[in-house]
Amino acid sequence: MSIDQATYSKKKSNKERLIFVIKLILYVAILYVNNMDLHLAKGFEWVGKSLSALAFFLGANLVVSLCYLIILSWYIRKNKLKSLTRDNFILGINRISRVLNTTFIILAGLLFFGVDLTKIATGITIVAAAIAILSKDYIANMINGLIIMFSDQLSLGDHIKVNEYKGKILDITLVNVVLQNDDDDIILLPNSVLFTSVVVNQSKQNIKKMTIEFELDIKHAQSPHEVEAALKSAVAPYINNNITDNSFSLKTLEIKKDLVHFKVQLLLPNQNKETERKIKSELNTAILAVSNDSIVHENSK
Repeated sequence: MSIDQATYSKKKSNKERLIFVIKLILYVAILYVNNMDLHLAKGFEWVGKSLSALAFFLGANLVVSLCYLIILSWYIRKNKLKSLTRDNFILGINRISRVLNTTFIILAGLLFFGVDLTKIATGITIVAAAIAILSKDYIANMINGLIIMFSDQLSLGDHIKVNEYKGKILDITLVNVVLQNDDDDIILLPNSVLFTSVVVNQSKQNIKKMTIEFELDIKHAQSPHEVEAALKSAVAPYINNNITDNSFSLKTLEIKKDLVHFKVQLLLPNQNKETERKIKSELNTAILAVSNDSIVHENSK
């Protein structure tokens, strides 16, 4: 960890502790005021309601924050992680704490307006059940998001392929998984899609498969073996260091009336976007060269 990162991490931890202490002091002060026998003027009754609602929220928030800090500290020490590490488990408890705090804000608002939370518990349950039925797809999506966060099958930074989409996982929310593809486009995939589709996690294999499909005229003067030799020669400088040895292959997918459909495939042991682009550029240049050689050869006859 660099000095700047260490300093930032230390400042962030100190800031979180300071905020927790300030909230605790404020909570104790509000409890003290609420317990005093103060006869507020009729026009200032809203002050008492505000203090009661704020005390309720701060009390619940302090419990959530304390549990969050304890669990986070335990997890980081157990796995010997850096303080700035952002993985699925930390992401999951962060999302849960936000959901809980949002729920307590809503309940505090009801308390401010004089709603007796104990008497409307049954009503809230019925309303919650109705909302769950009406928005079951959204709730299922949130549950799927939590499952992804707390699982070790998909992690931040993994390169995955889902149907026709592929890219690096930038973020996992309660609604979707955020991917960044090779063109730096941002793709938002609903969590439910990942649970109903075949997901290929290339990072778990510690390799990435590069595939390029192309077509050549069927009157091509060169044989598939010669085409393969030309493409291999183009990426020869990258073999061993950036391309897994003996992973290069050229397949004939389909022979059409006027064209032959090829697919070249190779494995990359390292996830390096710049190197991938260079290799892809070399292959595309070689494919164009083979095609031009064929045209020149045909014209020379």
